[in-house]
Amino acid sequence: MSRRQEPARPRVAVVGAGSWGTTFGKILADGGADVVMWARRPELANEIHQAKRNSEYLPGINLPRGMSATHHLSEALEGADQVFLSIPSQAVRENLKAVRPLVSASEVPIVSLMKGVERRTGLRMSQVIEQELHCDPARIAVASGPNLALEIAREQPTAAVISSTSQETAEAVARLARNRYFRTFVNTDVIGTEFGGVLKNLIAVAIGIVDGVGYGENTKASIITRGLVEMTDFAVAFGAQPETLQGLAGLGDLIATCQSPLSRNNTAGRLLGQGYRFDDVVKQMNQTAEGLASVAPILQLAREVDVEMPIVQQVKMVLDGTMDPRDIAPHLTTDDDTPQGERTNNGQAGGGGALWRSIQRALDQFRNGGRGAAGDRP
Repeated sequence: MSRRQEPARPRVAVVGAGSWGTTFGKILADGGADVVMWARRPELANEIHQAKRNSEYLPGINLPRGMSATHHLSEALEGADQVFLSIPSQAVRENLKAVRPLVSASEVPIVSLMKGVERRTGLRMSQVIEQELHCDPARIAVASGPNLALEIAREQPTAAVISSTSQETAEAVARLARNRYFRTFVNTDVIGTEFGGVLKNLIAVAIGIVDGVGYGENTKASIITRGLVEMTDFAVAFGAQPETLQGLAGLGDLIATCQSPLSRNNTAGRLLGQGYRFDDVVKQMNQTAEGLASVAPILQLAREVDVEMPIVQQVKMVLDGTMDPRDIAPHLTTDDDTPQGERTNNGQAGGGGALWRSIQRALDQFRNGGRGAAGDRP
């Protein structure tokens, strides 16, 4: 009797071989995909391909046999069923010009692993991808959540959200991007998912600053809590669902990024709090801290929709050298001494804030027989 033929393993390309790109390649390979990494530097591609290591970005981590690498972009993208992009946000547009002719004839999903906005335009990464690749937004997905690369590379369990305007695309990507230590949920709120990933970096810089100054847990808890208010108000003003900011891509990512010394944005803020100048911080960072580049464009976008972001504004003042890092904590919400309500603008408009939404979700879950309400779904 003939042996049943095993189904072909999906082929996936990951463009960018830094810590997060390589970690996500490992996630995909451990989930059963054949993964081809693209690395800009030939020596890095050779190390991943031959030694199954990325000693510069993921020291001590053994990579799966299902991962290979090349420094030829065409070789990485050839025959890919899905393409994942992990490039510093300020270099995305330039790199996509080379990607475009290699994917123009296909309809494969393009997945952003990036958490930033373009400094010049203020565009989210999915918007830059749409512009540069001239592709249907339904092909584009984004991944976000509490995802510190080294922890995941060590196979410590976590979860993430895959978001696309197309439920079908989100689910197709989520099916590949999961394994025994990495769980994926899906939603269709791309705006909220992307802005959650961007905005938490800015709050993490603030947390790093007060950590560097030497302030304690009360200060940090206050900034995290009020920071989530700023994140939610901003994202909702651009069309996001508030529930997304209370989920993995918002609160979950915020907690992980603010509390971990593995966070590049937290580390950058801590150096600022210790008295280093902005230029010196950039020189000391081995990898890109996206929050530093996103502060100015996010504040410009906030002004356009009349959303106040006092914590982010003070981060900018520290970056500019116009505020002593020790002064960032006493001004958590406003320079006005008039007592203010704690609810977010969204909560005031929506009639009840976060508590009411939590109660409403519980009622929806009860009505649906325990199946839960719409939102992040596995």
